[in-house]
Amino acid sequence: MPITLASIKQQLDKKIGENLTVVAQAGRKKVTRRKGTLKETYPAIFVVDLDQDENSFERVSYSYADLLTKSIQIKFDDEEKAS
Repeated sequence: MPITLASIKQQLDKKIGENLTVVAQAGRKKVTRRKGTLKETYPAIFVVDLDQDENSFERVSYSYADLLTKSIQIKFDDEEKAS
């Protein structure tokens, strides 16, 4: 993953509309996985529309700093299929 907030945003701008999985640390030994679609990017955050079959709410937002500090990880579906 890129090492600056601006480069993270540029990488995500190219992937708008693609399906992804977000893995977030939710506590000491707790991890949450959410599947959805990258909907929009803003100067400080990005928005993921979640699959309604798996989640009770529609969308979630994360900051680019979350990616930079590795609080969350994102995996795009096309990357998972290539591995």
